[in-house]
Amino acid sequence: MLYLDHAATTPMRPQVWEAMEPYVSDRFGNSSGSHEVSRRAKNALESARERASELLGCRPQEIVFTGGGTESDNLAVKGAALAGGGRGGVVVGATEHEAVLEAAEFLGRLGCSVTIADVDPYGLVDPEQVANLVDDGTAVVSVMAVNNETGTVQDVAAVVEAVRRINPATAVHTDAIQAFVSHPIDVEELGVDLLSLTGHKFGGPKGVGLLYVRDGRQLEPVLHGGGQELGRRSGTHDVMGVVGLVEAMELGDKDRERLVADVTVERRAFEEAVASVASRTIPEEHASAQHSHIGVHGIRNETLLVRLDRRGLAVSAASACQSGANTVSHVLTAMGMSADVARECLRVSFGWSTRPGDGQRAGQILLEAVDGMR
Repeated sequence: MLYLDHAATTPMRPQVWEAMEPYVSDRFGNSSGSHEVSRRAKNALESARERASELLGCRPQEIVFTGGGTESDNLAVKGAALAGGGRGGVVVGATEHEAVLEAAEFLGRLGCSVTIADVDPYGLVDPEQVANLVDDGTAVVSVMAVNNETGTVQDVAAVVEAVRRINPATAVHTDAIQAFVSHPIDVEELGVDLLSLTGHKFGGPKGVGLLYVRDGRQLEPVLHGGGQELGRRSGTHDVMGVVGLVEAMELGDKDRERLVADVTVERRAFEEAVASVASRTIPEEHASAQHSHIGVHGIRNETLLVRLDRRGLAVSAASACQSGANTVSHVLTAMGMSADVARECLRVSFGWSTRPGDGQRAGQILLEAVDGMR
């Protein structure tokens, strides 16, 4: 199987499992305890927090470890809107991940004002238009750094600057889960107040993530209980997962330049190979290096995916969080695509384990599948 669905999840880097494995056995302690076994776990947890903060350009206490990207997004959006017992307004981009959009919808049912910012045909928001949706009651704005489906890269720093001019008290959140793969992340350069990451998109374990929370920003917890993470996220820490997450962050940071160069070569080779039957939906200058979002002319994606799978190519039609290819993507709908055109789209995503020749091989498989269908 040629795996080109890295935007859904990546294989774990071998070094990550090597870092995690000791915490299965002799370092199994609960980091909230007081004896030696627990102290070893606590030390590992806090060491990981310091390492993560160095990578993101923030302070260790600004890192909140979570159970993954969905939880991080929920904590950011719900936590900021409901902070201090309030019902603050929310502004989100139309192409955000379901974790953000459904969190906003939930807040709307609680009486919060929810506004959706439109995007252009490439999935880009206009920072000034986003800012114009902000008022005195807006608690949080959420704009994804790199879209998980199309690879569209947003100018998050420009959004932050525009929002600050309207209401400096409004928190700005970005889901940077796809961005970390190919873009260095510095929270001070971005200017954001909240930033989500999850490990399995860049060679780490599933089920563990983090949320950067700028000092001074209040959050209402989504999970209540023992008060871990300075009261922002209760629950016994997954020390093994946290160790793996941060190991993957460090490896990804060191390997990023190599990865971008390699996947760019393979992605372009793939796109050149399929140019007679497919075309990009997002211009290269507006997309991440690892995403190839294409429309295959006249071919329904749900049928094509079955053919590709049988021929040994793993790709997808939309976000892995959606129910299936028959569901028309909300991202593509927001970009103005008709249902028929959206159902011709595929997401081919490259990653750290992509090897020379993968792009050409994938292109040949797709061409053969399309020829068979025609």
